[in-house]
Amino acid sequence: MIVKCIAVDDEPLALDIIKDYISQVPFLKLVKTFNDGISVLEYLASNSVDLIFLDIEMGGLSGTQLLKTLQRKPKVIMTTAYRNYAVDAFDLDVTDYLLKPFSFERFLKAVEKSCNLLNEEQNDHTRPAEDKDYFFVKSGYKILKVNFDDILYIEGLSEYIIIKTKTVNIITLQSFKNIEKNLPEQGFIRIHKSYLISLNKIDSVEGQNVTIAGKELPIGNKYKKRFFEAISMKEKR
Repeated sequence: MIVKCIAVDDEPLALDIIKDYISQVPFLKLVKTFNDGISVLEYLASNSVDLIFLDIEMGGLSGTQLLKTLQRKPKVIMTTAYRNYAVDAFDLDVTDYLLKPFSFERFLKAVEKSCNLLNEEQNDHTRPAEDKDYFFVKSGYKILKVNFDDILYIEGLSEYIIIKTKTVNIITLQSFKNIEKNLPEQGFIRIHKSYLISLNKIDSVEGQNVTIAGKELPIGNKYKKRFFEAISMKEKR
């Protein structure tokens, strides 16, 4: 996999170091360098890249301001001489945070982390959900692997989704619509505007409620017909 990248820094020496490091990594392809954020915005308006090496403190548009402006973000590795931006950087979903001066070994570690994430995303997009037994979700600063068989049910809470598993609860910022795309149709079903369940984890059904792992979940009228059709089909198999 060839990773197309750009480097952004208003210090020529720092930019030269990054260019040198990139040249030593065979799978990195540096397509352009910039010394200001506005030029990056103009470039990304009509070009796509996989990875940005981005300085934070620059004249004009800062690195964090640039990220807040982008609608579609590539993977981003922050490069800065200041420690105090770390929290802001990770709030903006950057992949890694390199404190200047950083070694080639530390640079390579950040690059490998970014490439692993890119590979995972590419695999998720090219393989249908039915061919996998897991998917990945972002929770806090981590990207977690979730096995389908571990899921008991999924609960919606405003803008967040709580994935209830056998051992942990995983909170992730995304919609039901997006989470459903990652789940196999045969094993999971929506039973309520706030609940999506694993059919295999049902303990009992009574009236308008489903019980899973001791928790009673309501069946919404909108979802009732499809739910009972689904469990009827499982009984016939």
